[in-house]
Amino acid sequence: MTLLDSAPLDVLDAYRTCEFVTLGRDGTPLAWPTAVRRQQDGTLLLSTSLAFTQKALNIRRDGRVALLFSDPTGSGLDHAPQIFVGGRAECPDEIMTGPRGAEDYWRMLFERQPHSKAYVSPPLRRLMDWYYLRLLITVTPDQIVVRPPLPASDQQDPKAGDSLPGAAQLARFSSAVLAARDASGAPVLARTRPVPAEAGFAVEVPADCAATEGPASLLVHRHDEQLNNMHNALVRGTLKADGDGWLLVPAKVVEPMGTGRPTDAFRVLRDTRRATARYLERRGLTRPRVRWDEFKALAVSAKRK
Repeated sequence: MTLLDSAPLDVLDAYRTCEFVTLGRDGTPLAWPTAVRRQQDGTLLLSTSLAFTQKALNIRRDGRVALLFSDPTGSGLDHAPQIFVGGRAECPDEIMTGPRGAEDYWRMLFERQPHSKAYVSPPLRRLMDWYYLRLLITVTPDQIVVRPPLPASDQQDPKAGDSLPGAAQLARFSSAVLAARDASGAPVLARTRPVPAEAGFAVEVPADCAATEGPASLLVHRHDEQLNNMHNALVRGTLKADGDGWLLVPAKVVEPMGTGRPTDAFRVLRDTRRATARYLERRGLTRPRVRWDEFKALAVSAKRK
């Protein structure tokens, strides 16, 4: 038995993505959507490409992390409960160039994201090698909380609070994930419905989420049934007590994959390749060669689900 066995494992395994939070250098909880594979030893396996290594750098500085399984899109589940997992993470500075040691993780990605199989074909290999150069992240849970699903609701009025940073991004979604810190400084997560107010976004925090005042953020993200058409945005700011409730005072918005314009794909591709090169240059490393044949064999063997 492991701590993870106290959660509904069939539900956890069915989720296509979760929200994963690490602590930035300034202590801000930074959450992003990611894919997770549960392992037999009760740990959770994630990965990050060399183009998006901030999660890895944060973990090496402070291993306290949290995950929230709260968007069941593609899972086939109706009224799926939310699952919060708090714990500690490790991310060795070892660049994985092939799927060995994480075959089940990669097989899961190929099955759930069929379009990614095209990346291993020769026409796209030169452009997409950054996607396959990965760092592995292992999370050991120390806290599990199961919550009911957030009740359905209509999207917000896109004109409400339009002067606030992040108002336009948040208004496109019916809910967001609040990333905050508890009294010990550890990150916590909760899905909520931000409501624009004069000085920020009013947010409800469930009683089992021990959020405190301080640096915080709101994450919105989406994907379709096959983990395609992804978009995410993070509104960074400060969480403040506001009477009997809470207020997220926004400061800036981060959209790593762009805003949805046709030109975003070219910019993202350029930026990912540059970020990969920077990570390698700072360590005095030449660009590793991806083990394409191993990825190709695994992609071919993966069944479409």
